Amino acid sequence: MARELIWSDEALRDVDSIASYIARDSVHYAKRIVAELFELSDRIAEEPHSGRIVPESNEQALRERFLYSYRVIYEVQTDRVAILAVLHGKRLLASVGERF
Repeated sequence: MARELIWSDEALRDVDSIASYIARDSVHYAKRIVAELFELSDRIAEEPHSGRIVPESNEQALRERFLYSYRVIYEVQTDRVAILAVLHGKRLLASVGERF
């Protein structure tokens, strides 16, 4: 059974920024990436421990899954999963460290 899924405001802003950036070249592709990010988040809620532990943190509850070159960083909680950030894979977690 899927856990409750919540998105942080910051993670939603990340998705908006990604969509805006991609839309400069292709609105179609931007919409597709956003849809795939939300589909991935649904799969994360179904199997939250399928993602790897975020290497920079080494905390069991802080995990990530990848979609193309984007990292979806989330926290596994007792009864829910919180999407905390969506970052480009080359971007270091320390660059948004205040979130964690």
